[in-house]
Amino acid sequence: MTIVTTLEAEVTRPLPRTTPFARGPVLAIAAVVAVAQLAASIGRGYWFDEVYMLAIGRHHLDWGSADQPPMTPLLAALMDTIVPGSIVALRLPAVLATAGAVVVAALVARELGGDRRAQTLTAGAQATALWTTLAGHWLTPYTLEPVQWLLLGWLLARWIRLRDDRLLLALGAVAGIAAQTKFQVLLLAAVLLLAVLVCGPRELLRRPMLWVGAGIGLLIALPTLVWQAANGWPQLQMTSVVAAEADVLFGGRAGVAIALIGMAGIVGSTLLVHGLVVLLRFEEMRPYRFLAVTFVVLYLVFALSPGRPYYLGGLYGIIAAGATVGLQRRREAGQRRFSWVAWPAYALSAAVAGGFLYFSATTITTSSDDIGERIAQRAATAYQELPPDVRERTALMGGSYIVAAYLDGYSLEYGLPQAHSGNRGYGWFPPPPEDDDTVLFVGGDPESLRPYFADARKVADGGDDASVWLLTGRQLPWAEFWPRLRTLTVG
Repeated sequence: MTIVTTLEAEVTRPLPRTTPFARGPVLAIAAVVAVAQLAASIGRGYWFDEVYMLAIGRHHLDWGSADQPPMTPLLAALMDTIVPGSIVALRLPAVLATAGAVVVAALVARELGGDRRAQTLTAGAQATALWTTLAGHWLTPYTLEPVQWLLLGWLLARWIRLRDDRLLLALGAVAGIAAQTKFQVLLLAAVLLLAVLVCGPRELLRRPMLWVGAGIGLLIALPTLVWQAANGWPQLQMTSVVAAEADVLFGGRAGVAIALIGMAGIVGSTLLVHGLVVLLRFEEMRPYRFLAVTFVVLYLVFALSPGRPYYLGGLYGIIAAGATVGLQRRREAGQRRFSWVAWPAYALSAAVAGGFLYFSATTITTSSDDIGERIAQRAATAYQELPPDVRERTALMGGSYIVAAYLDGYSLEYGLPQAHSGNRGYGWFPPPPEDDDTVLFVGGDPESLRPYFADARKVADGGDDASVWLLTGRQLPWAEFWPRLRTLTVG
């Protein structure tokens, strides 16, 4: 009995105190990230995913939608209310989340035993991750998600060191907020629990506060889960939609498998390999081995599904933290053979990341904005040319959620009514008012609407995806055929 008690005490004792937080260099890196991302927001138009969030926040804010939990639309609505029409204000939560992820990644390294240099190297790796850099100023769920996943990793690592069960309550709260942002965190939580069960520390699973925290998380996430259940769980159908889009957008499984690593950045990709080795093989990292196992399992899931290239963005900093602590141990042991390449490698990584950010701000976002404005201008011209009595009973519809979101996003500038669509989240929003018996449709051929209208004619040519059609003579009530228009697939 004495031996068992002694062993249990050895297993459960807090790990040694961490080194001081590298406040100066880490906060300096985070500040550079924040300033760069904020600068990329100035004078630029909407990215189509964030204008979608803005449209939901303005017109359809609810406990959920077909393909999104409500957190990002809520933030979009809040910022649009505080500073209406300001893209910079809209993007401020995203910029803060991106810079915050740099700080939290460094804190993870600190919890793993990293000194000031290890923390700084981890912060630099997180700051130069490519997708995070590319999208770090867009207010989208995938921009807010990395800092949330990093917070979960930090809370777990800190609990392992301190055994303070209050951290488990915070863990549940962060997980619940993350579930209100993106549903992938539910998969993360499941894999983390299984990894702890297999690799330890199993004591975590015996802590009542872990399950109290899980209850808190479930309570926070419950409203959006109830919304999904009440609407037939459309989110579950998104897995096949994402997989089909991956073939076209990212080259299928092979493309996603490569991108899931490459998006960690020049330095980050190298640190991933070393970090996994350190976490899986170093004896002192045994309590954190489950973090590496979680990364590997999720990598396989997202590569084989296939998912999106940015799905692992919230784990790069955690694995990089393990790598930098491993490099620190080599340095402490006098093994400095490759230390001279570290700073040039980080300089190269920062340059590439900066190029990605410049490309995002000047090409991707600008191109998206140009398309959106042209769509809105064309629709506004056609709408204003309608006779006043017809205009009053005309619904505006987009052929896809992207077109509908652009119409909503630029509605204030161009005097457009609220847009509708059968695609993605729009298909689960209410249909147009029953008095609207005419439709101004923006998109390709409105074949899905033709059976329900007496006549359809093109009034403006915008190519295959953005022509304007006028449909008149509605044959059935909106409520009767609206569910038949619903589709989660674009195109």
